[in-house]
Amino acid sequence: MPHPEADRSSRPDHDVVIVGGGHNGLTAAAYLARSGLDVLLLERDDHLGGAAVSAQAFEGVDARLSRYSYLVSLLPQRIIDDLGLDVRLVRRRFSSYTPDPRDPSRGLLVDVEAGPEASAAAFARVDAADDAESWKTFYADTARLAEALFPTLTEPLPTRDEARALVGDDDAWRAFVERPLAEALDGRFASDLVRGVVATDGLIGTFTDLADPELDANRCFLYHVIGGGTGDWDVPVGGMDAVTGELARAAREAGATLVTDAEATAISPGASRAGGAGDEDAPRVRWRHDGAEHEASARVVLANVAPVVLDRLVEDAARAAGAPAVPSVVAERLRALATPEGAQVKVNLLLTRLPRLRDESVRPEEAFAGTFHVNELATQLDDAFRTASRGGIPSPLPCEIYCHTLSDPSILSPELAAAGAHTLTVFGLHVPDRLVERFGNDELRARLEDAVLASLDSVLAEPIRDVIATDASGRPCIEVKTTHDLEEALALPGGNIFHGPLSWPWAEPGDALATPAERWGVGTRHPGILVCGSGARRGGAVSGIGGHNAAMAVLER
Repeated sequence: MPHPEADRSSRPDHDVVIVGGGHNGLTAAAYLARSGLDVLLLERDDHLGGAAVSAQAFEGVDARLSRYSYLVSLLPQRIIDDLGLDVRLVRRRFSSYTPDPRDPSRGLLVDVEAGPEASAAAFARVDAADDAESWKTFYADTARLAEALFPTLTEPLPTRDEARALVGDDDAWRAFVERPLAEALDGRFASDLVRGVVATDGLIGTFTDLADPELDANRCFLYHVIGGGTGDWDVPVGGMDAVTGELARAAREAGATLVTDAEATAISPGASRAGGAGDEDAPRVRWRHDGAEHEASARVVLANVAPVVLDRLVEDAARAAGAPAVPSVVAERLRALATPEGAQVKVNLLLTRLPRLRDESVRPEEAFAGTFHVNELATQLDDAFRTASRGGIPSPLPCEIYCHTLSDPSILSPELAAAGAHTLTVFGLHVPDRLVERFGNDELRARLEDAVLASLDSVLAEPIRDVIATDASGRPCIEVKTTHDLEEALALPGGNIFHGPLSWPWAEPGDALATPAERWGVGTRHPGILVCGSGARRGGAVSGIGGHNAAMAVLER
């Protein structure tokens, strides 16, 4: 960087411009502003938070749902402490409940506080007695992975060999990192139901087969089981707004400038060298705000957008500067090939009360307090993947449900809470973005709503529609978000909730580690632009890790 006493006219307008005001962008802004840097953050929406927001989704109904992201696992305590965040996370006593699709009058309730005898009895109820001990040893292995690897997520990338040495257990490393996840599950568990419960952590937002040698499921699984060093998924009290609201407060109080309704339209990489650039060769960002076009230069630009979106913004800047244009047909084909594919449907519901279960041995308040698995036998997950691969909608649709209000009723008005109302978040698996093109988005949304409700009905003692509340206009309180809806609302290419394929949280042999950006896993092919969102090397989920690591790379360089 230039000497502090250099003429200001030769400097960029800002030290850092951040494109995108999601939780990672806010994390980076807070860290960098606290370090004394001049930080400008631009958010295209009229509010901050990206996917980690709360919203009043239903007309005239005083309930603020975590509309997109809904649980917290990967947010390190280090970030909470460093930034002084007043965030309260609640641990769920019941890990999961899974009714047996073949006989919904019985199900597996995983109670983390249950003793050995009660836990064994729970598995025996679904004819999985032999898997009770396997469950215990399997998750002891993942706990060792979490303890070893989670602390590295907020440090420079370890090498693969260093990560393996930290894990220390060669058998666990081979099972979770080197061999398809299906092999580990088939070798440990006899029950179709138990294998399915475990498998879902490798499939959330990831369209793949657990036996695929590309190991996409393994990477997804790893991030789901190492959070917080324990693998626990916690409820943010007050909803997701409580998390991003605190991050925004920390950034503002540190001196960062946060601008909403500011849509970036182009990013010019500037000089092909990292740092020390004067204004004439610094990266530049153009954006639209209040009907006017704006432009600013920066020592470094942080992109809290998907890598595919970043590429388009850089292309638009090059085009505006007169660079030779790629033929439109070729450009569109290249974009289609590069665009990641999401594979889920998100449904928000408001209920007048929790529905009754066919399994009378479990109270709804217990079943819905953790993750409620519906039609997620391992064989059902395999069938669903094959159906969707052929362009169909799986039937039954594998779903998992979570009830925020059982852990935190504060997101409801006192009147709704007193009346027994509850929210449900449903996450449907194996619904790839390619189905939008086949059915059209409106038809697909309607079909998926029916598929989700039918899947729920198959394990309930009463139709779910009988307990869905209505809004001020008398419409059912159901909100369905397809992959296309997520792309439109959140600029997630293909509706991919991770911004793209997940990567292992370490450097592979041959990876360049010469620059701070490379060492922290936030580099791009442009030295003046770093990625700080879920598309970073250790991105995905509500973690702040991408923002933290980009900030550390900026400060180091």
